[in-house]
Amino acid sequence: MFGNIGWGEFMVLLIAALVVLGPERLPGAVSWVTKSLRQVREYASGARQQLKDELGPEFDDLQKPLSDLNQLRGMTPKAVITKHLLDGDDSILTGKFDSPATNGSGGGAHSSTPSRPDMAKPLAPGEIPPIDPDAT
Repeated sequence: MFGNIGWGEFMVLLIAALVVLGPERLPGAVSWVTKSLRQVREYASGARQQLKDELGPEFDDLQKPLSDLNQLRGMTPKAVITKHLLDGDDSILTGKFDSPATNGSGGGAHSSTPSRPDMAKPLAPGEIPPIDPDAT
């Protein structure tokens, strides 16, 4: 629950609480917060159990999209686009079109060998690229 709070932030919160509440009321406030969190956790687990009892096997159908959303929540936007829209092939995002596809499909439109033999080697600095009369 507090996975996003580091030690530095925790110490700042503790010092702020000590300044605001004072040393006399701080232990009572900490015990009140822990009791409240425990009670909220019990309410949530009770509601979940009640929902599971009432819905039965349909609860798993409801829970699967939520678990998929939780999995997406931890991913970066680039990873979401790559995984779901591009089937794992990130060559359009990285610009590395000559590398093999990352989804393991083995070739396809993004094979590692060029389609024309005259494009197999990169151009030297200052070299003029060949002109394709069919493309112009």
